[in-house]
Amino acid sequence: MDQQSTVRKASVGLNTQRTLGEISPLLFGGFAEHMGRCIYEGIYDPASPLADSRGFRPDVMAALKETNYRIMRYPGGNFVSGYRWTDGIGPREKRPRRRALAWRSIESNQFGPHEFMEFAQELGTEPMWAVNLGTGSIQDAADLVEYMNLPTGTLYSDLRAANGHPDPYNVKYWCLGNEMDGPWQIGQMGALEYAEKAVQAAKLMRWMDPSIKTIACGSSATSMPGYPDWDRVVLDHSYAQIDYFSMHHYAANPYPTISNTERLPVDTDSYLASSVHFEEHADTLAAAIRLAKAKNRSKHDVHLCWDEWNVWYRAKGGDGGWSEAPHILEEEYNLEDALVVATWLNTFLRKADVVKIACIAQIVNVIAPIMTRSDGMFKQTIFYPLTLFSNHASGHSLDLLVKSPSYHSARYGEVPQLDVSSSFDPESGKGAHFLVNRSQTESLSVTLNWEDVAPDGLTQAWQMSGADPMAGNSFDHPDAVTAHEIPLPRLDGRSMTLTVPPLSFTTLISHHMPA
Repeated sequence: MDQQSTVRKASVGLNTQRTLGEISPLLFGGFAEHMGRCIYEGIYDPASPLADSRGFRPDVMAALKETNYRIMRYPGGNFVSGYRWTDGIGPREKRPRRRALAWRSIESNQFGPHEFMEFAQELGTEPMWAVNLGTGSIQDAADLVEYMNLPTGTLYSDLRAANGHPDPYNVKYWCLGNEMDGPWQIGQMGALEYAEKAVQAAKLMRWMDPSIKTIACGSSATSMPGYPDWDRVVLDHSYAQIDYFSMHHYAANPYPTISNTERLPVDTDSYLASSVHFEEHADTLAAAIRLAKAKNRSKHDVHLCWDEWNVWYRAKGGDGGWSEAPHILEEEYNLEDALVVATWLNTFLRKADVVKIACIAQIVNVIAPIMTRSDGMFKQTIFYPLTLFSNHASGHSLDLLVKSPSYHSARYGEVPQLDVSSSFDPESGKGAHFLVNRSQTESLSVTLNWEDVAPDGLTQAWQMSGADPMAGNSFDHPDAVTAHEIPLPRLDGRSMTLTVPPLSFTTLISHHMPA
């Protein structure tokens, strides 16, 4: 910590009975797309000397398990709007090679539905499949549900058995296309056109398997000209046939303009305040859901599925040059990116009543928490907040009373210096508290006050911080910016005070005797 920095004061009031909503474990999900080196040379790398007999890397798998992903979206993304799922089944030597138009690359189809399900089962994560509503038909979508989920006795379920898996996979979560409002999307549609196709696809898919949950596409970004009218139209027309509504956003420093041509200056103060935008996005779509529910006279609840989120602004070139596993979109993350990711996860907890699924995009190499080469890997800065939240946030999100000094940001005006969320699990008695000091220069003395029952004590604490917001990790310096354990602050009755340095993310674990 800079010894010259000012120490300001903040307080957080906690009451384990005052809650915002139940935290869905599916908030801690990932996204694996056939894009760049996410699948090939990432998840699946049989040419690596470190790979096992299936082509999986034990070191990569161990890092993914450490993050504890609860759900995994697949196979895209933009890729899915041109994907023929039948290309990826059967003997590998007979699978076709195709041009993947979304990323101008060659798809070998050596990794397909069965390989992904084996990967998901090894990882212990819930699979979430996206169906092709770009070039694909509603019948194609229903056939895939039959292939994945139905017992043998019909064409596609028998084909699954012939390909080595007699038992159904029972995939529960299904995305109805991807970013269908985007001009970059294969098969782009207007809102009403998409809603009608999504409704018919969902209907046919549910007739195949009534137990599935479906996710409709929202606007691709808040900067889209149609936002939020697209969302309103799709929700109005599809409400009865969907369970979740998708939202996407990528944070950037500098913040991109709508034209994406004007170059703005780097603005770390505004960037670290990005959760103001995240919350507005969630609030807008939550309001659109409430409106659609009322207009449809429905008793049915639809929740938000933030199935693409991350920092992404440096490695923007998506042209694979018609090669296999091109090195594209390999973002290098730094400390400020990790702090923004932490505030994003704080937002998920604060919006736990409406946001029930979230998938960081993506998991390996492509805008990802881990990077690989054939002989090794390293964890990027964003790995650490994601892993701490996933492993420790559970139960209920607490409605906190936060008093914090503020600072001025050019984009969002006055913003609290302290960004914070807390969870409490009444079954285990575990509390988790996540604190981000957004200031670049000022330390913060934070007092946590338990208003109902004090915890028995603190059990663990971690922190990541640094003087340089642009510092990051690399193959040569894999541990330059990590989360490390810190001494446990002292609990004094119902209160605890600790000083958090500038540019820091701190996680505290408390324990109550279970009721």
